[in-house]
Amino acid sequence: MASSSFMRSLLLFHLFFSLLYPLSSTAHLYKLTTGVGSKLLSHPKPLKNPSPTRFFEVTKPVKVPKTKPCSSLVLQHDFASTYGKPPVSVPYSPPSHCQSQNFSKIVLEWTATCKGRQFDRIFGVWLDGVELLRSCTAEPKATGIVWTVEKDITRYSSLLLKSQTSQTQTLAVYMGNIVDETYTGVYHVNLSFHFYPADDSNFLKSGYGSRPDLILPISRNLPLNDGLWFEIQNQTHVEGKEFIIPKNAYRAVLEVYVSFHENDEFWYLNPPNDYIDVNNLTGSIPGNSAFREVLVSLDGELVGAVWPFTVIHTGGVNPLLWRPISAIGSFNLPSYDIEITPFLGNLLDGKSHGLGFSVTNALNVWFIDANLHLWLDNKSKRTQGKLLGHNSKSSSSISTLSMEGLNASFLIHSTRSISSHGWVKSSHGKMTTKTTQDFNFMNKMDISKNGNLQIVNQRIQVTNDLHTTLPSSSTYVVKSTKTFPLYLYYDIINQGNGSFVAKSKIKLGFNEKRSKKLGSTSSKIALKNLQKGRGDMHVEGNLVTNGTAATSQVYEYVDPKGCYSRNVSSSNGTILYDEASNSCSIRVRSIELE
Repeated sequence: MASSSFMRSLLLFHLFFSLLYPLSSTAHLYKLTTGVGSKLLSHPKPLKNPSPTRFFEVTKPVKVPKTKPCSSLVLQHDFASTYGKPPVSVPYSPPSHCQSQNFSKIVLEWTATCKGRQFDRIFGVWLDGVELLRSCTAEPKATGIVWTVEKDITRYSSLLLKSQTSQTQTLAVYMGNIVDETYTGVYHVNLSFHFYPADDSNFLKSGYGSRPDLILPISRNLPLNDGLWFEIQNQTHVEGKEFIIPKNAYRAVLEVYVSFHENDEFWYLNPPNDYIDVNNLTGSIPGNSAFREVLVSLDGELVGAVWPFTVIHTGGVNPLLWRPISAIGSFNLPSYDIEITPFLGNLLDGKSHGLGFSVTNALNVWFIDANLHLWLDNKSKRTQGKLLGHNSKSSSSISTLSMEGLNASFLIHSTRSISSHGWVKSSHGKMTTKTTQDFNFMNKMDISKNGNLQIVNQRIQVTNDLHTTLPSSSTYVVKSTKTFPLYLYYDIINQGNGSFVAKSKIKLGFNEKRSKKLGSTSSKIALKNLQKGRGDMHVEGNLVTNGTAATSQVYEYVDPKGCYSRNVSSSNGTILYDEASNSCSIRVRSIELE
């Protein structure tokens, strides 16, 4: 039947394997895993004790001072049958053993090894409910893998360096893993914090552009048998938390963590509901069209939004693509900042207020939480503020360009703009802040070959503007524009007897331009991060018997202190070339997708 052919194509991402476990935030049942382990690729016979393969996500190294770090191993654990159990929690105290207590950089290092067969697992790291890292595990090989994530967590200094006299903090890690006779991979994890003492040129600055004095968790409270994130189940579902801020706050930034799973893991592939209805596919495939946005409300009023980057987990599209080069953002999912300083005038009353999260067009399930970063006036017990103006407008349209049975073409355009304006008066004087978020979204979806071929072209652009007039009449201005292009081609070629070949092509990008100006001092950064891949899988009886994949990536980053570029390519799990440079004069080669 035509409908079964279409479902095979469109649902390859969602319904490939039927496991014995219920759908959950951690089981990741909508995954394709390499059912034959090391036999999936054409490798020579492995050595008796082969070294594990190192997987990695391409990103610029964390810049650290020349001083020797004072390091602490804060957690060591083997994540085996942890699904549906409480997060692994350990007490945390600031590093009193360090010779210096004046640090300019703090780096989180996550190192994990795994061997056998396993799905990818989403996981999070929290300190007293404040999320420090959202990440996805790598899918292992029979001969073993290892990967490391390094993240600059200096912005959480006020939390990491709390006074020894304060109550002991709780570090929690949740990774819901399942181990049985089929899925044998246990994730062996070391989590460390590295504290770098300040030198003459590196120190934690104070003032308006400095790091926050207090961070409040906007997440679920322990005890839990899951992660601390909120779970958004559908488009009408709202989750959130009440909070009270100190009366002497003069700046507030909400940092939001987002990841999408199960029916919405590949939301950018979901067709409109009309298409599903016409083809009698209701309940068989996920819908609600290919547009999503996270909306953030304060006391019931929309104050900001997140249009997330399309992170592809390590089991997504074709797992062979992400060996050993992982997809952009998969090992260190991005967080998103929303400036809510203009609303401080409504929050400085010492009363409880609420932050809420919802997702437009959502299907089950989205994991969302946030950290509220606050700057406090240490010379005053109370600040004052007033919201002067707030405006939000949006538009969205779905155009059916053609539709004949299971063959169809759709175009989605969406925009949103949110702006706010307010002042805060502290011992520093009166500061007036204007913020604007502008969003633009386009998704062109083509379904052909009686539903066996799906092609998606998508582009998300997000522009954030912050303009603060300081008491000295100088200004603090930050402008950021991020662009997320996505191209995905997926073709199913029937081979008969229930077998088929799945061919895929993908192009994924994360690009950013950001400028910052404080008084007469200004700086700019630029990032171009482009990843391309192609592969095929031969499937028999819902089991991948063999396949090939090739992935290339170009990463270029420029800031006032220098440049970093990396160009890397792999084929069937083997690195073909890997070129990195700190020179601004070197341009890395371009990559093409045939």
